[in-house]
Amino acid sequence: MPPLPAFNNPEALWGLLLVPLLFVQAWRERRARAPLRFSAANVFARSGKGLRTYLLPLLPLLRAAAVVAAVLAIARPQVRDSRVRDLSVEGIDIVVALDLSTSMEAGDFRPQNRLHVAKEVLSDFISNRVNDRIGLVVFAGAAYTQAPLTLDYGVLKEVIKQIRTRVLEDGTAIGDALATSLNRLRDSEAKSRVVVLITDGDNNAGKISPMDAANMAQALHVPVYTILVGKGGKVPFPQGTDLFGNTVWRETEIPINPELMQDIADRTGGEYYRATDPEGLRRGLQKVLDSLERSRLMEGGASATYREEFHPFLLAAFGLAALELLLRATFLRVFP
Repeated sequence: MPPLPAFNNPEALWGLLLVPLLFVQAWRERRARAPLRFSAANVFARSGKGLRTYLLPLLPLLRAAAVVAAVLAIARPQVRDSRVRDLSVEGIDIVVALDLSTSMEAGDFRPQNRLHVAKEVLSDFISNRVNDRIGLVVFAGAAYTQAPLTLDYGVLKEVIKQIRTRVLEDGTAIGDALATSLNRLRDSEAKSRVVVLITDGDNNAGKISPMDAANMAQALHVPVYTILVGKGGKVPFPQGTDLFGNTVWRETEIPINPELMQDIADRTGGEYYRATDPEGLRRGLQKVLDSLERSRLMEGGASATYREEFHPFLLAAFGLAALELLLRATFLRVFP
């Protein structure tokens, strides 16, 4: 036997008291409707009642049903899952700093560019996490927090899907990105805190130097794992489109600084990885997790999980209300 739903907002059920009022209002409207007088009413009496006469009482029923469905949706019915979530879980607080400079449009990961591959790999990486809190910092000429530490992986993957280049001022502010990431981890109580820096270039912007930021990470005992994306040297870079709308590629020199990435990792106790293809980036992220010690984020007990069941009621409310308005304005329209 399937489990019975429970209501997360049971106080909303008081709204069901509106239903009798709707029927009272419909009755009063019917009584207040002006009658039409005919000199030969017996002619109409012999002709019998039409289909519309029998369907007119359906209108207040549709409106009442729509209100009932809406109230039930607002009350948020939930079904308890048979699985129980263990709250004594182990996890890591991870902030990913992702480079959004225009150089991430380079096509050495063709048929896709560097950013497209990085977003795909990050989404796969998040999908495989269970108890790790993950945040996202994006940077180009400046750094910004795109998503704070969260366990809501669905929202985080949607955020990653939306990010793109040429939104921030161009440049590669690696130091600012690390400082912003550390600021997100500053109040974390997890024993394992880590920054994963994904970039394809050298530091050429920002107010904080990369090594100063690395010193901050060292003081906070936060290892920085650096992943250098791309092959370096001359790589295909988009230069617009031709007459047929095809992307025009030109070999362009994009500077990289693997020594800086190695120094940041060494200074903070992290590791440096080089990713020249999508699989290399996946391996780098997996190695980050494999090298970390697990820490407890929550202690004790167990918690049941619940599945939301309000969606059918919400759809029914909109459908019934739309049907009532349509019939009232067309086939069941009453004159005067």
